[in-house]
Amino acid sequence: MTTEQRTPLDGGVTVTVRNLFKVFGGNEEGAMARAATGTTKEAIQEMHGSVLALSDVSFDVKAGELFVVMGLSGCGKSTLVRCINRLIEPSAGNVWLGDREITAMDETELREVRRRSIAMVFQHYGLLPHRSVIENVSWGLEVNGVEKRHRRERAEEALAAVGLQGVGDRMTDQLSGGMKQRVGLARALAQDAPVLLMDEPFSALDPVIRRELQDELVKLQAELHKTIIFITHDLDEAVRIGDRIAIMRDGVIVQLDEPSEVVLSPANDFVREFTRDVRLQSMVTAASVMRPPTSTVRSDQMASEALPTVEAADGLYALVVDSGDRYVGTLGLRQLRQALQAGDQPVGSLPLASDDAVQGDTVLDELVPRGLRADHPMPVLDDAGLLVGEVPLEELAQAMAAGGDNGAADVAVGRGASEG
Repeated sequence: MTTEQRTPLDGGVTVTVRNLFKVFGGNEEGAMARAATGTTKEAIQEMHGSVLALSDVSFDVKAGELFVVMGLSGCGKSTLVRCINRLIEPSAGNVWLGDREITAMDETELREVRRRSIAMVFQHYGLLPHRSVIENVSWGLEVNGVEKRHRRERAEEALAAVGLQGVGDRMTDQLSGGMKQRVGLARALAQDAPVLLMDEPFSALDPVIRRELQDELVKLQAELHKTIIFITHDLDEAVRIGDRIAIMRDGVIVQLDEPSEVVLSPANDFVREFTRDVRLQSMVTAASVMRPPTSTVRSDQMASEALPTVEAADGLYALVVDSGDRYVGTLGLRQLRQALQAGDQPVGSLPLASDDAVQGDTVLDELVPRGLRADHPMPVLDDAGLLVGEVPLEELAQAMAAGGDNGAADVAVGRGASEG
């Protein structure tokens, strides 16, 4: 396959994988030929003495995407991520980084790509025990010939990014497991590679530390916009951090979708069983249940001018926006009438409720407590503070009922306005 045969995605493609096979042992060609006819992994192993780890795997990873590959042990996910940077040589197929074909590179080119373009974070840290934390973090920079002062500066910046300021002079055996994994992540960040490969980096950590590192990774990704391929066997982790999820079984991708689609529209019985314990309340977002604002007024309008708009609306409230459509607050009809008794004035000068807004990606678990305290629709804002919709309390109640009955597939669930 040539580079021209790839199908680009909007936003650009950073990593492209096409028709990737990996066979361990036995008769590679025979195993791949059998796989093409639909022969099972078990039958291929019995006939050819070969383990079919990957079978005709193809996908694209968009620039800046956090792409999760998940599945049970032995499904081929760790083999897949190692074929991308050729720590494991594929038996067949192609891998590109942008327009550069990794599978066609010689050893010199491949070594350069590993140093500058693709960094890897391992499950068991991969730290050098005889070196300090700062020396571990700057090790890749040292290999790349970066001058000592500059590599220390970059290492310290990377440590700060993962919350490890001031520990650079410690030895790694003085660190907890969570801190060691942060050092491993800092080392990858210091390398400043555009692509990160992360092979079950949090799986050996206790649940509390694991969740903290998941949150930190999502926060870092929002700031750095790396292209991340993240391997996990934990669906909750995949749903929590991933932009898209590829679910693997027996060396094959059986579904590739956004997290909400994987959970609410499983491709087959295997995925359905895999996802049945995911709480649907964590998948329904404000963006998925919102509607266009029923009634809006401008903050520079006079109260007398705004009154007919508020009175004409079905509800007793209006959402107030400024001249740039940024949300300012919520105005109640009773409050407006009382203000007019004291004299006409601009709506923006009135005491408006402004702590009731939510982001598009706010999930049902967070919406419900707010809805219980609210007596009017909740405004939904985008990242710039622009008003994009409102969540009516009756829609929120319906979403709660749907989630509780495992019927949330009837709700048009999305990833949220801020996750394009």
